Amino acid sequence: MPTVSPSARLAGQRLERSRASRQFEGQGFRNTAPVGPGLQGNPLPLLGEYFFGGTQRTPPGPLPVDDPRGTWARAPDTGLRVTWLGHSTLLLEVDGARVLTDPVFGDRASPVSFAGPRRFHAPPVPLDALPDLDAVLVSHDHYDHLCRSTIQALAKRRVPFITALGVGQHLEAFGVAPELITELDWWEHHRVGPVGFTAAPSQHFSGRGLGDRNKTLWASWVLTTDKHRLFFSGDTGLTSEFEEIGRRHGPFDLVMLEVGAFHPSWGGIHLGPENALKAHAMLGGGTLMPVHWGTFNLALHAWDEPAETLVRLATEQQVRLFTPGLGRGLEPSRVEGVTPWWRDVGERRLVPQTAP
Repeated sequence: MPTVSPSARLAGQRLERSRASRQFEGQGFRNTAPVGPGLQGNPLPLLGEYFFGGTQRTPPGPLPVDDPRGTWARAPDTGLRVTWLGHSTLLLEVDGARVLTDPVFGDRASPVSFAGPRRFHAPPVPLDALPDLDAVLVSHDHYDHLCRSTIQALAKRRVPFITALGVGQHLEAFGVAPELITELDWWEHHRVGPVGFTAAPSQHFSGRGLGDRNKTLWASWVLTTDKHRLFFSGDTGLTSEFEEIGRRHGPFDLVMLEVGAFHPSWGGIHLGPENALKAHAMLGGGTLMPVHWGTFNLALHAWDEPAETLVRLATEQQVRLFTPGLGRGLEPSRVEGVTPWWRDVGERRLVPQTAP
C-alpha cells in the first residue's frame, strides 16, 4: 500500500500530484463510472416537488441534543466510542485517538452567512469545547463538509488534517499550516498515531463556486487501528468499488454511510437509505450508522425520511443499526437496538432488532 511522503504535501507539488492521479482527466477529477453531478431525467417533476411536494423538510420542533462533555471525560471501555455532532460531523474515539470528521459548526452550509441551508439544531458543544484532537478528516470540499469558519478555528489547534487530493489548497487558505496537511489519492495511506487513514473510491463530485468543478478529489475513508476497522463514506452514490474496499480492508466494526439529501434525480451521487444498505452489504456488513441527515435541509424529502426508511428496510434485512442521538457519545458494540429519537422529542425508546 503506497504511503505519502512529507514532500508530497508541499503546495508546489499539489497540481503535479493531481495530474498524476488515475482519477484526473483533462482539467479535473472524474468518477470511475461515467456519472456526473447533473440532474437525471426531466426536471419539471422536480420543480413540482419543490413547490408543491408538501413534505415537512424541516423538523416541527426543537431536536433533542445532549452535551457529551461528561462522557468524553471517561475513556471508552471497548476502545471505540462515537459522538454524532450533526450531519457528517462525528467525534470518533478509537483506541486512544480522537478523530473529527467533516467538521461543520457554522450556522449555514453555504458560502455566505446570510443565505443557504441553515442548521436545524445548534452543535451539541461549542467548537472550543472539543477535547484535544489527534486528527481532522475532511472527505471533500463541499460546504456541508468543509466549513471555512470551523477550519479557521481548528487551524489554531495545530492538529493534523487528512483529506483528498487538492483539498489542501482550501485548508491552507483557511489558515491550516501546510506541514499539517496530508492529501491522499485513492488507495493511498497515512498514519497518525495509532490510526491509519486510507482514501478509498467514492462516486461524487467537488467544487465550491464558479469555475472549480471537480478541481479537487472526493473520497470515502477507511480508518484502522490494531483493534478496530471503520468505514466513513463521505458523500457518494452506489458504486461497485465498495466491493473492492470490502475485500481490501473489511470486515468493519462500524460502517458510517450517508443516507440523507437523496433523490432519484441525483441518485448517482448520493446513496439514500436503500442504496446505503446495498453499499453496506458490498462492504461486507458490520454495524451500520446513518450520517448526512438531520441537520440541514438539502433535498426534497421529509427531514426524518432517511432514518424512518432505513429503520424499516434494515429491520426487514436484519441489518444491525446504530442510531445515536445528537451529542450522545455511545459505544456501538454496547447498543443493542435502534434509538428512534427523531420520533418523540425528549423521549427515547428502544426498538429491538433481530440479530443478523
